[in-house]
Amino acid sequence: MEPIVSHPLRIAFLGIGLMGEPMVRRLLGAGFAVTAWNRTPGKAAVLAEAGADPDDVLAHAVADAAVVVSMLSAGEAVGSVIEAAVDALRPGTLWIDMSSTRQDEAQAFHALLAARGHRFIDAPVSGGVGGAQAGTLAIMAGGSAADFEAALPVLAAMGRPKLVGPAGSGQVAKLCNQLIVGGTINIVAEALLLAQAAGADPAAVREAIRGGFAESRVLEVHGQRMLERNFLPGGQVLTQLKDQHNVLAAAAAAGVALPVTSVVTERFEAIRDVYPRADHAAALLSLELLNPGVRVGTLEDRLP
Repeated sequence: MEPIVSHPLRIAFLGIGLMGEPMVRRLLGAGFAVTAWNRTPGKAAVLAEAGADPDDVLAHAVADAAVVVSMLSAGEAVGSVIEAAVDALRPGTLWIDMSSTRQDEAQAFHALLAARGHRFIDAPVSGGVGGAQAGTLAIMAGGSAADFEAALPVLAAMGRPKLVGPAGSGQVAKLCNQLIVGGTINIVAEALLLAQAAGADPAAVREAIRGGFAESRVLEVHGQRMLERNFLPGGQVLTQLKDQHNVLAAAAAAGVALPVTSVVTERFEAIRDVYPRADHAAALLSLELLNPGVRVGTLEDRLP
């Protein structure tokens, strides 16, 4: 095992949730000094044993950081944290927002920080908790080439970063990703339910079609989750639904109609109040509600 090389760069990481905690661990493992902050006081303390410096005071957490990374629930939370932190930032701070927000929100964050002499990249991710733990997240970055170059060592510690355009473009790429993920999860659910209802073994059907044109990471991971009826969260219904609404907002702003995405959004809406924290593989549960008496497999549901 190669020794960890320490970096002089200090990172303030804001948001210690399902994704934030393993992302901080990857940064620590890469040798970065990390101050960890969360809106819920005390939540960052879990990372002290890994070598992070927990700090419950936002202004203190960002004051000594050359780079701030935010991983928060939505654009509203990101905006409020930026506004609360901006006066405490050191000159020329690079703020990397890895949350999933709307394109227009990311552009507004960029404008706000640039007006105060700071830099900004929107860099949302795909890959879930497993990808965060393994350091294999797909990272879609929007910003200038120079700012992306500065952010590259930080981003590379957490996954595979790719610059896709100016500020706000990372969020567009993430929405394209979530559009495909959300739609494919629902299609996989329909395939497994059809197999069950028509008398075939859904697990065998899944294995039979793997390796053909239907193969996908969603069929591999979420198809297995559905067969096991494991709806404990990696992703969450609420998060997927937020992304679905952001996709539709971006489509409206761009003047295009996305009929399939509209239907997929309705399916997640149908279980928002019943299974809000379930994994987005719970699209299967939404489909089963439409088909009383038809259920994939015989195992008990595993729900949060």
